[in-house]
Amino acid sequence: MKFSEIIEKLGSSIVAHSLTTHSDSDPEIAGVAAIDEATPNTISYAESNKFAVLIGSTAASALILPSNEDLQAKAEARGIAWVSVRHPRLAFAQTIALYYHPFKPAPVIHHTAVIDPSAEIGENVAIGANVVIQTGAKIGAGVVIHPNVVIYPDVQIGDRTVLHANCSIQERTHIGADCVIHCGAVIGSEGFGFVPTREGWLKMEQSGYTVLEDGVEVGCNSAIDRPAVGETRIGRNTKIDNLVQIGHGVKVGEACAFASGCGIAGGTQIGNRVILAGQVGVANNAKMGDGSVASAKAGVHKDVPAGQTVSGYPAVEHKVYLKASAMYHRLYEMYLSIKQIKKHLGID
Repeated sequence: MKFSEIIEKLGSSIVAHSLTTHSDSDPEIAGVAAIDEATPNTISYAESNKFAVLIGSTAASALILPSNEDLQAKAEARGIAWVSVRHPRLAFAQTIALYYHPFKPAPVIHHTAVIDPSAEIGENVAIGANVVIQTGAKIGAGVVIHPNVVIYPDVQIGDRTVLHANCSIQERTHIGADCVIHCGAVIGSEGFGFVPTREGWLKMEQSGYTVLEDGVEVGCNSAIDRPAVGETRIGRNTKIDNLVQIGHGVKVGEACAFASGCGIAGGTQIGNRVILAGQVGVANNAKMGDGSVASAKAGVHKDVPAGQTVSGYPAVEHKVYLKASAMYHRLYEMYLSIKQIKKHLGID
């Protein structure tokens, strides 16, 4: 499409663009690319001045830029069409969606699928090869179920949700509309509930429910457990990366983001818009307030106030962690100084 068509589709987010001064420069845009890998007839983006050097060398025909006159001038000098927006990365994501549409199979049921007669299947549902849908399951309209998915009895799946190949949706699970469950994920698996006895461990049956609200996305090979009683709940629009473990009875708020490798122990309560970076661990029954952040590999063992960022193991406030980290690199120097002072004072 023409660059001017992209500008039109980006709509109200636009602050300014080069077509106001160079209306004859309206290149054909055939795709999107990273700024350092762009080729002619592609569009890319830059977020800040650290991209200035790349603007000087990119082969892109158009750029999405912030409200930065210096960057705009660099693009102008090279004859690159540009559009200025408040949030360049967001606009670039919207532009990618203009060119790339994820694979969506036709709404047909493969002849190898095994569907219990009591299951309710909505309109325009795509069901792939070797899918198993068990007793009493309810599948909403427009749902896509890729090959080898297993849906246990009485599961509910909301409209337009996508279940990718080889994921398992176990009993007592309710998944909302517009969710995405990626390959190998297990939703509603039994929580790790065992009671110690003199003879060993007694299994506590996990009779609770697992609830994913609308717009939740769960990455490959992640697991969300159901509890002994009550429910495990993941709030609306929360995004969960690959290889994340969420224990039984965890309550997660809306619009959270958990990076790969996180482990969240049972009973944890996580507020809205919380971010867990890679390999964060959250201990049993800890609470994280709205807008809090745990940086990579943090070990959260106690409650984190709303809006606070924590780091380290055990996790402490990020500013404290940075000071401690700076001090760590001086420990040997401090050791030698103390040794010298002790020697001077004749202290053994």
